[in-house]
Amino acid sequence: MKILFDFLPILVFFVVYKLSGNIILATAVLIPASVLQVGYNWIRYKKVEKMHLVSLVLVVLLGGATVLLGDGEFIKWKPTIVNGLFAMAFLGSQFIGERNIIERMMGDKIQLPFKVWRTLNLAWVAFFLLSGAVNLYVAFSFSEDIWVDFKLFGLLGMTIVFIILQGIYLSSHIQNKE
Repeated sequence: MKILFDFLPILVFFVVYKLSGNIILATAVLIPASVLQVGYNWIRYKKVEKMHLVSLVLVVLLGGATVLLGDGEFIKWKPTIVNGLFAMAFLGSQFIGERNIIERMMGDKIQLPFKVWRTLNLAWVAFFLLSGAVNLYVAFSFSEDIWVDFKLFGLLGMTIVFIILQGIYLSSHIQNKE
């Protein structure tokens, strides 16, 4: 259920675009959908995930530019910028603190050697950079309609495949905590 909620704004964007064929209208609907998503999380849980907050800021800035200027090119940059920011955060976490981001997120559930945590964290950096690059390639090499399909299905599919590969990699290294 959480993954559906996480993807709700993009799903709304996708449906509005497919019904209207208008990226400006779809973006205009995406902005309040993103605000509602973050607002709901804040009201319900008294916290907002960093991913949702970063996404909201970029949706408001780039989506706002898209709507105000009537130019769909701005919103096409959002996935690449989000992925770039996450790549920088994950890479920076290699050098700040005793544990990188992946270990902070998963370390209370599984035990792994330092080298495995580092490799896993750097794999996420590479994945974020690849996703951002592929988004730009699709956004500016193909039609808007293909990019909208890719934004929902392609990026989600890439993420699912990467998580499966991560699971395969982890399966040989996991040591369950008692």
